[in-house]
Amino acid sequence: MDEIEVPQYFICPISLQIMKDPVTAITGITYDRDSIEQWLFSNNNTITCPVTKQPLPTDSDLTPNHTLRRLIQAWCTQNAAFGIDRIPTPKPPLNKIQVLKLVNKLNDYKNLVQLELLAAENERNKKCLQEAGVPKAMIMFIVNCYKKGEIEKGLEEALSILQFVKIPKEEVKVLLNENDQILDSLAWILSCEMENSVAVKSHAVLVLKTIIHKGETNHFLERLKPEFFERIVRILRQGVTQQGMNAALHILLSACPWGRNRMIMVEAGLVLELVEIELGAPEKRITELTLAILFHLCCCANGRAKFVSHGGSIAVVTERILKVSAAVDDRAVFVLSLISKFSATNFVLQEMLNVGTVAKLCMLLQTDHAKYLKDKAIEILKCHSQVWNNSPCFPDPSFYATTLQR
Repeated sequence: MDEIEVPQYFICPISLQIMKDPVTAITGITYDRDSIEQWLFSNNNTITCPVTKQPLPTDSDLTPNHTLRRLIQAWCTQNAAFGIDRIPTPKPPLNKIQVLKLVNKLNDYKNLVQLELLAAENERNKKCLQEAGVPKAMIMFIVNCYKKGEIEKGLEEALSILQFVKIPKEEVKVLLNENDQILDSLAWILSCEMENSVAVKSHAVLVLKTIIHKGETNHFLERLKPEFFERIVRILRQGVTQQGMNAALHILLSACPWGRNRMIMVEAGLVLELVEIELGAPEKRITELTLAILFHLCCCANGRAKFVSHGGSIAVVTERILKVSAAVDDRAVFVLSLISKFSATNFVLQEMLNVGTVAKLCMLLQTDHAKYLKDKAIEILKCHSQVWNNSPCFPDPSFYATTLQR
């Protein structure tokens, strides 16, 4: 390829590769079909032509440029000696009737496999599958498996399709109103043993997060069963993909505003599991979610009791301060504030001194953090000054006034 010059008009302006299926947009610019469709269907902002910057509606016609395709094919054939492969004749676009034939016979495993292959192929197929109601069909397939209590062949493919073909927000709301077993069905998968267990459960929790996020599910979240939380905690313990863990933590955080949910999470062992996750030094976003959930759980007495029962909890939360992000600093200080205010036994206070909590709070006072956070740190230090007063790292009273004037 490097030894010959490719005609410039054979090159797609988006992918900068030789076009396999050239199509011309209403702006007069020719692109490779896969590239322009991905641009149109995956861009959530105002869509414009990549070259002319003119408006380009997602439903605008893309006209096949047969003449250019034949020229490219002829050129590829002439230059086969240079290792250039002839581009294949494009497949006819997928249509709704073809999709519906597959959807109407989901009891045939081959149809689910075919739908998954179509979903993975290109953006045009994803849009066609969405318009044909495939997301709803996959959700109902999962609900039916749950009702039967059986892991049917095709469950993995159904979840995979839901990763490729996103469910529109309005459709999620309708589905939840029509069927109150959707959340339970997806959570049920998390408790099942099957082949490719980690991948399947990761897909299930990602779909669950999407539905909770899009469905305005407050009235569902406040009525979740204990088994729901037990299953989420179990997959955190057993291990899922990084994306799956992120989604699971998002789900738990969404359910935290309700006191009954926090109590159930504590009873399910979530506090100890979150501390274990942090001891594994996860990435920034995981730590932000973990500390946010820990703050909510430490708002209840049982949560604080579980927190201080773990030998590494105070140390790991302290260690995160000034090392990850402002959001983590905020939640970590507030967690330590709750512990020092409501669970301040002699052992806990000595532990806070031993693991460097006092020193870290003093360091925070010398940074440019918000005043409210510094006030919270000072509140912790002053509250137990009589216990920590003899420590070499404990500041004298004039230190507070000096730092707050900065």
